[in-house]
Amino acid sequence: MSRTLAATLVAILVSGCASLINSATSRMADNVTLAILNQDDPETVRTGAPAYMLMIDGLIAGSPDDADLLLSGAKLYGSYTTAFIDDSVRAQRLAERALEYAQRALCVEVVAVCAALDEKLAPFRQSLAATGRGDLKVLYGFAAAWAGWIEVNARDWNAIARVSKMAALFEHCVTLDETYDGGGAHLYLGVIKSLLPPALGGKPDEARAHFERALEISEGRNLMVRVLMAEHYARAIFDRELHDELLTTVIDAEAEYPGYTLINMLAKREAERLLAESGEYF
Repeated sequence: MSRTLAATLVAILVSGCASLINSATSRMADNVTLAILNQDDPETVRTGAPAYMLMIDGLIAGSPDDADLLLSGAKLYGSYTTAFIDDSVRAQRLAERALEYAQRALCVEVVAVCAALDEKLAPFRQSLAATGRGDLKVLYGFAAAWAGWIEVNARDWNAIARVSKMAALFEHCVTLDETYDGGGAHLYLGVIKSLLPPALGGKPDEARAHFERALEISEGRNLMVRVLMAEHYARAIFDRELHDELLTTVIDAEAEYPGYTLINMLAKREAERLLAESGEYF
């Protein structure tokens, strides 16, 4: 792969089409990320992905304002942290890198939203209202990195205070195109709206609707939707029957689908863990 990339870059430089370098490197970064997501052996990814993370760091260092590269780096760092990192200090460090890359992409592509990040919720929503379908890739990429960062900093009240803005951002993504990333914004909103019990302002009915819509859009291929619905929604409303049904379906399902294979393998492993704990939890 490295020889092919070197040959490509040399050919580009010789031809004088230096403007194509960013396009070539962005495409390669996207392909690497996709290859990782299609891997059916999580341990291979655990041990091999850091090399690609360093490679993307190098590509970004050479093209620091390339939004596509920045988003690829954010997705790779964020996915790796969520899937494989248990050490809290390391998770915070890697999630910070993912958020940094995503925010840099946001500030390159959607300046008004970037400028409103530290504003109150109302002006932040106003900045979102001025964006369109063409901004969705960077808005969603930033929202996903932000969600990962908040998750690993859950004990920091400054992080928790940003949940409302993050939710607003995912809601706007749903408005722009609810099918983007296989209904990913609905999945995030399902988790967010399950966080609090109804007595404290939680909205379980809305959470369930988001989970079910994510299932519908992804045609059930993203098994992690059912796992998260069991863990966050079914447990929140204390519904063991639904909880166990969702997890059993995941365990029995086919894992290999383009773009979902790695996450499905991880989902099956997590489903087995949650199901084994079912008797203790309920």
